[in-house]
Amino acid sequence: MDKKNALRAGAVAAGTTLMMLLMSSPALALTRDDGDDPGPGLSVMETLGLYVVAPIVLFLVIAGLVVAGDKSRKQQKQG
Repeated sequence: MDKKNALRAGAVAAGTTLMMLLMSSPALALTRDDGDDPGPGLSVMETLGLYVVAPIVLFLVIAGLVVAGDKSRKQQKQG
């Protein structure tokens, strides 16, 4: 019975994925809309900074704040 359920779940997932791919036609992205005025493209360094470096820095800042807050609570409980 487990194989049957797994096969059914796989078929549903594959069918859903296929329908999503067919319904979203990326070819329409090539045609411009009225009033569309895109700005200049990003350089490689700007793209890496925006999508790689910035999220890592944000994660490290948030993690640092959480760790600092946790340490201050531990010190208050000990004293």
